[in-house]
Amino acid sequence: MARRGTRQLQPYYNNDNLNNALGTIRVLGLELTDHELKPHLTTILHCIQDKNRGAPEQVVVSGVLPVLALSLRNRGSQRLLTARLVSELANDSLVRKGFCDSGLVPALLSVLSSPDQELLIQAATALSRMCFDNTKLQDQCLRCGAVPRLVSLLFRFPERPLLEEACLLALCNLSGLGLSEGGVVWERGVSVRPGECTFTGSAPLGCRWAGSSVTVVKVAQFAPGQFAVNMEVLQRCSPRLWGALGDGRRHRSLFSVVRTGANVYKVIKHWSRNVPRTRSLRTRMFHTFL
Repeated sequence: MARRGTRQLQPYYNNDNLNNALGTIRVLGLELTDHELKPHLTTILHCIQDKNRGAPEQVVVSGVLPVLALSLRNRGSQRLLTARLVSELANDSLVRKGFCDSGLVPALLSVLSSPDQELLIQAATALSRMCFDNTKLQDQCLRCGAVPRLVSLLFRFPERPLLEEACLLALCNLSGLGLSEGGVVWERGVSVRPGECTFTGSAPLGCRWAGSSVTVVKVAQFAPGQFAVNMEVLQRCSPRLWGALGDGRRHRSLFSVVRTGANVYKVIKHWSRNVPRTRSLRTRMFHTFL
């Protein structure tokens, strides 16, 4: 998938259905019953999915984002539809800037306690998209406790590939790695010790013959509510490229550490207790507490 970049505010064409839906939600808000709210949310979602010019910006300017946050918190029957709409809106880099003061971050985090896996996938996807190359939202999610909630889902729902992918992407984007959807193939490794999981994500480099980028995420649970997460990105050379390097270099490793999450120290700042602060590229571990 192409990397999501910033863009300019787009003028929007008049859309009576969209205007009516936004106006009704803004004025009546939670006075609407779930049955009355559903058609308006559906109208807005269809406009976003159909990529109507300027529709995402119109949603933000209309002032309905705080109402969507309240809808997520109210545990009504339209939580899934609301989460899907927020997830679609979060795909837009310009619209994401309007999320900071809307209450959507704590609202999405409250959803992560739900037993509904489809709802969890939508909420984790929304968090992942919100944090893609947006340091302000990354900081807000970290302060609100996103990391321990996402990690706990990996232990609560093992062997659920779609949910695992959504949570792993969210964790990586929270740490500043900036991974795009669809570009990484994740695999769960064999657990060496109880309460420990390792996930490996592979993505081809720009030149496929050169090798691939490998993201390694290790999570461990030491006690109820106490987790440790370690992330690093490595570059794996293809046999073709490795052969071109010559015999003089073949004693070197096929892997090299490229980077780790830029936000790892921000996580330590918010949740660490008695954890030494190392600047080693190989081990940057952060402990989080529910």
